[in-house]
Amino acid sequence: EVQFLESGGGLVQAGGSLRLSCAASGFTFDDYNIGWFRQAPGKEREGVSCITSRDGITYYADSAKGRFTISSDNAKNTVYLQMNSLKPEDTAVYYCAAGRGWFHLANWKRGYAYNYWGQGTQVTVSS
Repeated sequence: EVQFLESGGGLVQAGGSLRLSCAASGFTFDDYNIGWFRQAPGKEREGVSCITSRDGITYYADSAKGRFTISSDNAKNTVYLQMNSLKPEDTAVYYCAAGRGWFHLANWKRGYAYNYWGQGTQVTVSS
């Protein structure tokens, strides 16, 4: 059974930092790339960042560049999202997801490119 254990969300003031974790199990971690998405109330789901498990290549949405850092610990089947300089507009439920193959990498920002999803963790940034 595929499972994701997401943690690290919470309430933080603008300018603060959070580190999200996504611990995966139930599939061959090295065969999949892991992405982080977020969805704010009334808004579409947004691809934030992605990392390839085998070689650690990273991708970022423009909204995340320079503030967020994605990393992976393959020995622990865990991916992290370090979020710095948080803004109120970063408030959302953050999800991790797993996808693989060339189609996934060409569409890493798109939810339909992913096979497995976590339950999400709430991030709230107060002004």
